[in-house]
Formats: sequence, C-alpha cells, structure tokens
Amino acid sequence: MLNFQIVLLLFARILAMMQTAPLLSSAAVPALARVGLAMFVAAAVFPWVAEAGYPLPDSGVHYFLLIVGEVFLGLLMGFFLQLIFAAFQVAGQFFSLQMGFGASQVFDPLAQIEIPLMGQFINIMAMFIFLTVAGFQKLLLVGVMRSFQLVRAYDLVTGREYLFSLLLRSLGKLFQQALVISFPILGTLLLVSVTMGLLAKAAPQMNLLMMGFPVAIGTAFAVLVLAMPFLASAFARIIEGSFDSLLEVLRSIGGGGG
Repeated sequence: MLNFQIVLLLFARILAMMQTAPLLSSAAVPALARVGLAMFVAAAVFPWVAEAGYPLPDSGVHYFLLIVGEVFLGLLMGFFLQLIFAAFQVAGQFFSLQMGFGASQVFDPLAQIEIPLMGQFINIMAMFIFLTVAGFQKLLLVGVMRSFQLVRAYDLVTGREYLFSLLLRSLGKLFQQALVISFPILGTLLLVSVTMGLLAKAAPQMNLLMMGFPVAIGTAFAVLVLAMPFLASAFARIIEGSFDSLLEVLRSIGGGGG
C-alpha cells in the first residue's frame, strides 16, 4: 500500500508535466499514450525515489493535498520548458514582419494554434534539435528522477515566494533569448531597410516599394541559410541549458528559495 501511494504521487507529477511539456502536450498525442508513458516513467524512477524516502501523511485529506502539490510541480516543470520553445516562436515572429511575412499565418498541428510562417519554421527546427540532443531522455528519466530528489510538494510552502520571481525572470529571459536568436536576420534586414531608404533618396524614380519585398525576402533567406549551422548549435545550447536551469529552479524551491 505504501508503494502504491508513492507511485501515485510520481504518476501525478509526471502526467501533469506531460500536459504542458514540449511535444508531449500536443493534441496530436493521444491521452491514453500520455497516461501509459507516465506510468512507465513512474515505475522506472520508483526504485530511486523509494530508496531516498518520501514522507507520507497519515490523513487522507493531507495526502490529497500532497497530490495537488505534485500536480502543480509537474505543471510548473512543463511550463518552464515550454517557455524555451516559446522563445523560438517569438524569434521567428521578430523578423517575419521585416521580411514581408508578417501577415502569413500557418496552422501548427502540435500546438493547435496559428502562428507566423517563420515562427513555425524556427519552432520545427528547434523540435528536431530537441530530439537530437536526447531531450526526451533528459526530460522523462534524468529530469524526473532529479526533480524528485531535489523538491517535494512540501517545499512549495516554503519556496512559494520564489515562484513569482521565477515567472518574471523566465518571461524576461524568453524575450532575451528570442532577440539573440533573431538578431542576425533582424539586424541584416534593418541594414537592408536603411539601404533602400538611401536609394529612395538618391533615385526617387525607382519603384523601391515593389523592389523592397523581394530584396528583403531573398536577403533574409540567404542569411538564414548561411547562419543555419550557428543557429543549430545555439538552439542545442539553449535547450541543454534549459534542463540545467530547471534543476537550478527546483533546487532553489527545495531549499526554500535560498
């Protein structure tokens, strides 16, 4: 009975994390598959959690509140990782308008929303890199096991003040990373706009309005192709760094925000 209670707590956190984690939270993934995967991961990490020990309350009401806390922790972990992928989408949106694709919207089958074309391209590229850097293994095994070693639902009471500063810093870091990712293309398009403005002053008879769109689109794609290897390595560093940041956040919450 004691083992079942611990497994249920593991299952609650893991399933809640899958509801908000990248890729796994997609509506394209069947709910039954998420439940089965959560049970498998819970059974895989149970020996380590049971060995470390998990204090259980005697009251059924307190145990229910403990499950609610584990669900909240799982949602928090998935939301933190989802912010990383949101940065990739925002990076594509930054230069979509500058290159003339601001009004182009495509349907994202994973997120079930419409996003700009370049944002979807950058997002798909980031998802492929997430798979190549063994993101699922780190998320479901290393991340889950380490999260139970670092923080429990009890720690939400002592570390609750840290959650608000975490949210603000995460949103600020989202725009920072999005700007860094999009800056090579965004900066180049800014130079193109300045150059076209100077040409408009030097040769007013030229129809630069019609010439500007193909020049901006062609320049943006050329820079994107040339910068692709550097962007891929930057994406890999950001994704791998997100797991380190997540562990640091959980360590801070487990230490009462210290």
